[in-house]
Amino acid sequence: MVSTRSTKRRSRSPAAKVSEDRPKKVARKHGKQPNKLKLSFKNVKVILLDIEGTICPISWVQETLFPYALKALPNVLATKWSDETFKTYRDAFPDFATASPEAFEAHTRDLTKRDVKIAYLKNLQGYLWEEGYRSHAYSTPVYPDVLTSLDTWASSTANESRVIAIYSSGSIFAQKLLFQHIKDPSEPDDPRAVLDLRDSIEAWFDTTNAGPKNESSSYVKVASELQKKPEEILFLSDNVKEVRAAIEAKLQAVVVDRPGNAPLSDLDRSELGIVKNFEQLEMM
Repeated sequence: MVSTRSTKRRSRSPAAKVSEDRPKKVARKHGKQPNKLKLSFKNVKVILLDIEGTICPISWVQETLFPYALKALPNVLATKWSDETFKTYRDAFPDFATASPEAFEAHTRDLTKRDVKIAYLKNLQGYLWEEGYRSHAYSTPVYPDVLTSLDTWASSTANESRVIAIYSSGSIFAQKLLFQHIKDPSEPDDPRAVLDLRDSIEAWFDTTNAGPKNESSSYVKVASELQKKPEEILFLSDNVKEVRAAIEAKLQAVVVDRPGNAPLSDLDRSELGIVKNFEQLEMM
């Protein structure tokens, strides 16, 4: 069962102006947490999203996706080592790893254990995850505020529509699989109930077409590809180094402090904008 969510553009009233230098913290009542702060941002035309730890839990990636890929790998190596459909992934690995299926598996397990963000591993993981999604072995759990926020952000502003883009260390192929199989929260007991939200995303970036996420030059390239000024882009990530790199490139950027994410230092908390969910973001 695959369903889609509406991305119909809705008109929104312009908000009050805030300083361009830093996001403005505004005390607002929000549900049952009256003291929760909102961060306000001006002139945002693109919302650039990280994935792991930002829209879905790090624990799900580490405890579901990574183990599934490693479990599926031996059978793939035994049956498709010389298959044309697999050779592209195999041959992207270093020579020492392609000497034998055993060497390939050992290198893959080592990289996965260390969570190395390298393109050839990420491409392989996407290939291995595809069957798990298709068989409904799992679907992507997102934080409760994500689906509503995606709908809101896709709504029109006073003059134009905002762009939602993804920038993740995972391959673009894996990113699209993830968004194609979002767990439908309205049917939690049906493993086949998923939402295909690929149409909500207008641009996809990974380390192959943008560069390493902890380097400011990568964000300059993303802005150029999107044909936007860096300051018109709001980047959301759980990774402090990524957020600092984006700020260095003149993007607006915020740390998303979800449960289970790496703890933030006092310095990070004093220097960076931080939110616990997307509902704390206010864009003009």
